[in-house]
Amino acid sequence: MPQLNELGQITDGRQSETALRVQRGTMRLLREKFDFCCFAEVSLATGRRADLLGVGPKGEIWIVEIKSSLQDYQVDNKWPEYHDYCDKFFFAKPPELDAAIFPEDQGLIVADGHGADIMRHAAEDKLSAARRKALMLRIARMGADRIHQLMDPGPSAI
Repeated sequence: MPQLNELGQITDGRQSETALRVQRGTMRLLREKFDFCCFAEVSLATGRRADLLGVGPKGEIWIVEIKSSLQDYQVDNKWPEYHDYCDKFFFAKPPELDAAIFPEDQGLIVADGHGADIMRHAAEDKLSAARRKALMLRIARMGADRIHQLMDPGPSAI
């Protein structure tokens, strides 16, 4: 079950400190530069979990896959599936990770715990209206449930 860490980030305990720093900087970039609202650790209909999912002011959906190390990138073969659930797809990496390991045809963000920059913009591939509606409903319910769990963690916490 997701919980808040000491920095107020939603985590499920699987993220490294580096990944959490990249997450924070990337979320700041998306909010400040693009007016996106971001969700961390979003389960999709396939059961896959997107590291970050951003919703823009016109309903556009971006997914960001965070890679904290070369090994993290090398063992991941699921990221191509995320293209079916977003209008744009990006990788996000810490400054020390070599950008050359990432496919040149994918968006790329470099981030630390304070902010981020887009190194390479992602191509746009519009979602179908039906998939967008289903995903927006999933995101709205997930967001509301997360807030509810934070406000009322249950009788065992009383």
